Amino acid sequence: MAKAVGIIILSVIFLASQINCQEAILHISNGSVDKEYCIVYNRTWTPLSEALDTARQYPLLNLISTMLCDASGVRPEVVNGTVLVVMRGDCDFSQKVLVAQSLGAAGLLIASNTTLITPSANDSEYAKVHIPVALMRYHDILDATQVLGERLLVQLYAPPQSKIDPSIIVMLLISILTVALGGYWSGACERDRLDTGAAYGGRGEDKADGGDLFLYSPLKVVIFVALMCGMLVLMYYFYNVLVYVIIAIFCLASATALFSCLDAVMDKIGCGTLSFSIRGKSFSVRSLILAAGCISIAVVWGVYRNEDRWIWILQDLLGIAFCLNFMKTISLSNFKICVILLTLLLVYDVFFVFITPFFTKNGVSIMVQVALGPDASGEKTQGNMVDVPAEPQAPSEKLPVVMRVPRFLAWAQNLCGMQFSILGYGDIIVPGLLVAYCSRFDVWINSTKKVYFVSCCIAYLLGMIVTFAVMLLTGMGQPALLYLVPFTLLASALVAAYRGEMRRFWAGTMYEVLD
Repeated sequence: MAKAVGIIILSVIFLASQINCQEAILHISNGSVDKEYCIVYNRTWTPLSEALDTARQYPLLNLISTMLCDASGVRPEVVNGTVLVVMRGDCDFSQKVLVAQSLGAAGLLIASNTTLITPSANDSEYAKVHIPVALMRYHDILDATQVLGERLLVQLYAPPQSKIDPSIIVMLLISILTVALGGYWSGACERDRLDTGAAYGGRGEDKADGGDLFLYSPLKVVIFVALMCGMLVLMYYFYNVLVYVIIAIFCLASATALFSCLDAVMDKIGCGTLSFSIRGKSFSVRSLILAAGCISIAVVWGVYRNEDRWIWILQDLLGIAFCLNFMKTISLSNFKICVILLTLLLVYDVFFVFITPFFTKNGVSIMVQVALGPDASGEKTQGNMVDVPAEPQAPSEKLPVVMRVPRFLAWAQNLCGMQFSILGYGDIIVPGLLVAYCSRFDVWINSTKKVYFVSCCIAYLLGMIVTFAVMLLTGMGQPALLYLVPFTLLASALVAAYRGEMRRFWAGTMYEVLD
C-alpha cells in the first residue's frame, strides 16, 4: 500500500513538473565554428527536435532586406530547402510563413528589433503551416554573419525542461547548511560565554556579550516587525532611491559578516596570529589580511552586481556569511519570544505575498516587486505565451536579499535570459533564530545529543522540502515561512513537551542586556 502511494505521488510530481516551453535554440555553424542563439517558437504549429543530434541541418538564407509579405522578387529555386531569415513587420506571422512555405523553404526565422513574442495566428491557419517558424533577435543574426560568415548551416531544437532542476537541490543544501551552521555557532558562543563566566567565578548566563543583541521583550518584537513592514512599503514606493542605500549597507554588513565567519574558522583550526605595533597600537596580521580579502569580495560584488552569469556566486557567499552572522549576533531569549516573532513574520510574509496583489496596480505582490525590482528585465510569461526582450536591456538594480542559483537545465531559457531559483534571506534567518535558540537551550540543559537543535534542523529541512514540493505542484512561488514556521515551532514544542521541559523551554534564560 505504502509503495503504491509513493508511486502515485512521484507520478503526480513528475507530470506536474513538465513545462511546455516556447524558447528554443538556434544552432549556427560555418563548418568549423558553432554558436547558439535564443529563438522563440510556437510548439502548436510545428514541434522541434529535443536534441541537437536529432535536429535536421539546413542552409541559412539571409533575406533580412525583405519582410516576405509576398513572393515578389524571391526565386523559389534559391529558397528551396533552406531556412529563411526575414525581417519582422508589415504583415502577420502566418502570412510570412505561408509565403516561405510556398517557396519551398524548410523553415522561417523572423528577425525582430522589438520584443520577441510567441508567433501565433488564427486557429484556421495553424493546420496550413508545416514548417518551423520562430522569432530571433535582429542583433543575433548580425552577430552570426559577422563572426561566422555568410555560408551558414542551422539547426533548430528545443531541449525539454523540467521544473525539477538541480538548482533546487543546491538551494536546499545552502539553506539547511546555513541554518545548521548558524545554530551551531550560536550554541558554541553560548558555551564559551558560560565557560568564561565560570572561570571568573560568576554566572555566565547573567550577562550578554556586549556585541550581541537580545530580543527579550514582546513589545520590542512587535516594534521590530512593524519597522520591517514600514521599510518594505517605503521600498515599494521609493525603490529607485532606497535600493542604492540597501546595496551600500549590504556591502558593509556582508564584508563585516564574512570577516567574522572567517575569523571564527581561523580560531577553530588554531591559526596563530602575528601582531605588530604602530605608535603604540597593536595590529593583527591575520585580521588585516582577512579584512582586505573580505572588503575586496564585497567591492567586486558591488561593482559587478548586475553581471548575472557569475556574480551570483559572490552574492550567495556574502549572503551565507550575512545570515550566519545575523543568527549568531541576534538572540531570542526564550521560546515565547520565538513564537511571537515567527508568527508575526509568518503573517507579514503571507500578507505581502498573497494579499497585496489585490491592492497594487499591476497585480504583483509588494514582496515580489521589491525582491525582484520594479524594472527587472528578462523573460515574462503568461500562460503558453512568452515575452523576451529583443535587445540587451540596461541592467536594473535588484535588492541583495535573496540567494540565487541558476537553473542548470534551462539551456534555451538561459540563452534568452538567465533564469534563477531564488530563496530570500528571511527564509533562512527567521527559522534560523529559532534553531539558534534551540542550540543555546541544549547548552543550558547540558544536552550532549543536542536534541532540540537536531530536531529543529530536521523540521526545517522537512519544511523546505514541503515548500519546494508545493511550488512544483502549483507552478507558483511560495512564501516559505508559511511552511517553515509551523514545522519548526511545532517540532520544538513537541520535543519540549515530550521531555517534560516545556515550562523551562518557554521561559528560557533571562539576560541582563548591557547598553
